Amino acid sequence: MFERDERKLSEGAAECPFCAGNESRTPPEVLSYRDGGAEPNRPGWQVRVVPDKHPILRIEGDVERSAAGMYDITRGVGAHEVLIETPEHGREFHELPDDRLESVFWAYRDRIVDLQKDERFRYVLVFKNKGFAAGATISHSHSQIIATPITPRTVRQELEGGRRYFNFNVRERCVWCDIAKEETAFAKRVVVQTGSVVAFCPYASRFPFETWVLPTMHSHDYTAAGKDVLHDLARAMKMVLARLETALNYPAYNFVLHTAPNLVPRPGYWTTIADDFHWHFEIIPRLTRVKGFEWGTGFYVNPTPPEMAAEVLRGTGA
Repeated sequence: MFERDERKLSEGAAECPFCAGNESRTPPEVLSYRDGGAEPNRPGWQVRVVPDKHPILRIEGDVERSAAGMYDITRGVGAHEVLIETPEHGREFHELPDDRLESVFWAYRDRIVDLQKDERFRYVLVFKNKGFAAGATISHSHSQIIATPITPRTVRQELEGGRRYFNFNVRERCVWCDIAKEETAFAKRVVVQTGSVVAFCPYASRFPFETWVLPTMHSHDYTAAGKDVLHDLARAMKMVLARLETALNYPAYNFVLHTAPNLVPRPGYWTTIADDFHWHFEIIPRLTRVKGFEWGTGFYVNPTPPEMAAEVLRGTGA
């Protein structure tokens, strides 16, 4: 249906800085899961996290917020890391063995926990760009982790929307919990459910085959997820991404983790978040482009109804 687009992606294990044996081509690792006895910054790792060589934000310095007339200025202080998901060049995310893939989700958790110890950082963003159209410049399977000195606007809007829903007419319910219950009961937009985690194409999806993945039990903070939830999450993400690859012929895609901001720096910051927010992943295949109508209105033109997309994905693969 859609052709694989690998333009401008680096090719060849010999030149790839993320392959086992090329550890000297990256900055020293900040985290790795290794075979017993393997030394840091040497082969023998299964998952490896290193600082980005060309970071969007730099870890040195103070935040130093200031005003420029009616505008605000904040220094580009933060952290930018690359999580290399496998030492094997050409092995895709969904092709990893179950235990290896589960380790990737544990590594996300471990890095968020560590970065949130730095009180300069308000939020830790985890995301993956796969394919040229999604923003990837290296083909070797990897994710990125960026700690920001402010809470991103998208997350702030979700937090505010969740709080409004929670307080509406003394509702006192989490909107994502209600969505998950609605989708599992309706079933037609559900792609897979693996124990404590459900994946579905959301109602009025913005993009074709957009998929959300979240725990069915309420939890605002990804770092609080236990072994069972991360096991179920890894299985669900693997199944969804494998089905997208099969159904859409290797599309470019992004996925993003939405979780709680760092609550340590400011007492009272988002005090209701434990009740009204719910962590989740959003997966967006890059099948359409955002054009003037979408930018000008905030409305999205989606040629594939979510019920149809979910039906295709349910019928694809094991």
